[in-house]
Amino acid sequence: MAILLASACTGRHCGAGPTDRGALTLATTTSVGNSGLLDELLVPYGESAGVDVRPLLVGSGLALKMLADGHADLVISHSPLAEASALREHPTWDYRKLMFNDFVLVGPGDDPANVADGANLIDALRRIAASPSRFISRGDQSGTHEREQQLWARAGVTPPSGRLVTAGAGMGSTLRVASETAAYTLTDRATYSQLAPGLKLVVLFEGGTLLLNTYAAVFDPNGPRATDAAALAQWLSDGAGRQRIERYRIAGNVQAFRAWPEGRQRGHPGDGPF
Repeated sequence: MAILLASACTGRHCGAGPTDRGALTLATTTSVGNSGLLDELLVPYGESAGVDVRPLLVGSGLALKMLADGHADLVISHSPLAEASALREHPTWDYRKLMFNDFVLVGPGDDPANVADGANLIDALRRIAASPSRFISRGDQSGTHEREQQLWARAGVTPPSGRLVTAGAGMGSTLRVASETAAYTLTDRATYSQLAPGLKLVVLFEGGTLLLNTYAAVFDPNGPRATDAAALAQWLSDGAGRQRIERYRIAGNVQAFRAWPEGRQRGHPGDGPF
């Protein structure tokens, strides 16, 4: 078997010990795992390269900490601020953008806060804050949580504590909480599209640069599995993995991710695809 079964990981479990030297440990965001993309990528890679890959699904902040602590060999992150901070502390790390999609604001179909009528994203968020509606926050130091915080800061307001509910969980669980409580939340499009048939949530606001969501591969070239990590990162960014990212579809024909455009700068957290 060329790939070990993917498993969710909590902070308690992730910090338990060093990387399993029998497998390449990939710490990646829950949004990548929940979208189904991992199976599309890691199964064929493991078979062709003969490398066991052990994916752990965690928030981007924790994934980068795992890399720094030697508990992961390669990270796929979507948290540019956390990535920039990590690269300042570890300037020798290899960093490359892999792909992108977008965030969307979802909520109940009857849209009690009239989010869909917002003039722009900031107006939409202010409508949520001013209404009796709840907003479910990831609250887990993930890339999505980072973006939530940035957007609320731009809006200059947040819902009162009783209506700003922290899930402290991955994207799939957060979406289910929002669905069960008729609340709003911010999600990556891929996870929402994958889970939408079982949710009572609809996309109410989308589009614009504030909702751009970029993913990067990061590894330590001096780490114990640096050769294997570099090979997988290269396969994802420039090899057959890149084509698989571009072709991957969910929920009928929704393109979950776009591969990073050829020729675009990709070596810095602030780089964009356009």
